[in-house]
Amino acid sequence: MKFPEDYINKFIFGDCLEMMQGIPDGSVGLVVTSPPYNIKNSTGNGMKDGRGGKWKNAALIKGYQSYDDCMPYEEYVQWQRNCLNEMYRIIPEDGAIFYNHKWRVQKGILQDRREIIDGFPVRQIIIWRRKGGINFNPGYYLPTYEVIYLIAKPKFRLTKGANSYGDIWEFTQERNNPHPAPFPVELIERIVSSSPADIVLDPFMGSGTTAVAANNFGRSFIGIDISDEYCKLAEERIKTGNLKDLSKSKEEEKGLLFK
Repeated sequence: MKFPEDYINKFIFGDCLEMMQGIPDGSVGLVVTSPPYNIKNSTGNGMKDGRGGKWKNAALIKGYQSYDDCMPYEEYVQWQRNCLNEMYRIIPEDGAIFYNHKWRVQKGILQDRREIIDGFPVRQIIIWRRKGGINFNPGYYLPTYEVIYLIAKPKFRLTKGANSYGDIWEFTQERNNPHPAPFPVELIERIVSSSPADIVLDPFMGSGTTAVAANNFGRSFIGIDISDEYCKLAEERIKTGNLKDLSKSKEEEKGLLFK
């Protein structure tokens, strides 16, 4: 593949590390992503044994398409560090990475992902406060947030007015999406609009939310995903720019609307 013609405004089916190696140094102004959380390797979350009512049928019980999300933790950490190294290489001196992850309690101890981000220039931690949730463990309170690490090179600056946002953002999880763990569009739109970058990369593109947000602000995007099904889903979504076109509305499910 050749950069940029085989990458820009396309969804690339393949391994993100391999694909990012084909992107030149300093050529992508902004990376926005959320990797798989290794959720099936977690302890005490109800996913591994199927506890928890509606979660018995949750999509993440089965893992992602083409990826089961269950690696030995040390391997997972090294994989994510390798990914971040590639992301950091391809952003310029005024570029940034917004890396969304989730802290977990593992065997009674907080796992705050410091093993992954250690050594990278984390400029700020943004808290994405989600509405609602479920907790299977009586040993700690219900987690209601995820963490976005702003990893920035020295010359990165926000667009005019963006610095007035606080560092706690409240957005409801996206529920009308067949992907098991989608971003809310509004969350990514805030990030994209806060950066002057012309090209936005998401190496774990999933259903294409980052591409939709980039498109909404007239930016180019690069989407990479290991699932061919998710790439096709993202391609369909970028055509419509609307999640509601991807799954049936409540009225359609009830048979009240006809195509």
